[in-house]
Amino acid sequence: MNGTSTRTERGPHWPELRVEDWSDTRDTLHMWLQLVGKIKLACQPMINHWWQVPLYVSARGLTTDSVPYYDDVFDIEFDFHEHRLLIRRSDGGRREIALTARTVADFYRETMAALDELGIRLTVSRTPNEVVRALPFDTDTEHASYEPDKAWSFWRQLLCAHRVFSDFRSSFIGKVSPVHFFWGAMDLAVTRFSGREAPRHPGGAPNCGDWVMVEGYSHELSSCGFWPGGGAEGAFYAYAYPEPPGFDRYPVGPAAAYFEQGEFLLPYEDVRTASSPERMLAEFLRTTYEAAAECGGWDRRALEDDPKRRASAR
Repeated sequence: MNGTSTRTERGPHWPELRVEDWSDTRDTLHMWLQLVGKIKLACQPMINHWWQVPLYVSARGLTTDSVPYYDDVFDIEFDFHEHRLLIRRSDGGRREIALTARTVADFYRETMAALDELGIRLTVSRTPNEVVRALPFDTDTEHASYEPDKAWSFWRQLLCAHRVFSDFRSSFIGKVSPVHFFWGAMDLAVTRFSGREAPRHPGGAPNCGDWVMVEGYSHELSSCGFWPGGGAEGAFYAYAYPEPPGFDRYPVGPAAAYFEQGEFLLPYEDVRTASSPERMLAEFLRTTYEAAAECGGWDRRALEDDPKRRASAR
């Protein structure tokens, strides 16, 4: 995880990106990501906890990965190097859409037209989820900002977090999610499960049916992630569902972490400016998981193992 910045990277490994400096671009990009996520949702078979719908960090941006369509597959990728949306079908068909300052309504029309030209004809929900003000994609002329360098820096934030999240994920042999990007709340997350069912979730997410949350939180979990909102430069978070007694008082690290409104938070800027950002973030992930597992009585001997031991001859 060590390395130095280069000119070709156009910035540091852990880039500075103040929320107030890119909120307009962030909010527009959020709606574009939601549209592409809903295209994926329209095609994928249901997987537990909605794991069929997230996007994934790629070498160039964010991708749907392969999406089935009858006897074919396609993928869609946000390319933050060349700032274009790539739609590729396995029969060789391809379309590109420029990522530039444009309304969500315009992006919606061009994206759906490109799919139609490729023979991919879908019915997609036009209403965003998990946002208070849910303007339909096809009429949203309010969100129309795109600063390429800001979008690129956000993707670099995700890349940095993804490396540490993936390493953290590797030491858990119980049920654990991929490291994936949920377009509803616009966060990168990875979730561990104890193996036990959870109490019915009460729901309450804006513009999202309670039944969606019930499925997402059907089993006891410990989840962590990165969200590009809250604080000066976004924040890492960790929570448990259901929250076990004593979770909020468990001693977690590093010193910059704190508990607020049901979750532990670690400001991104504290990680970015640390002598070892990876070590600081890894400590936060490890200790907040321990808070959930210890306070919740998880069978840690059965759920954890050293990945290096598993990869060697036994």
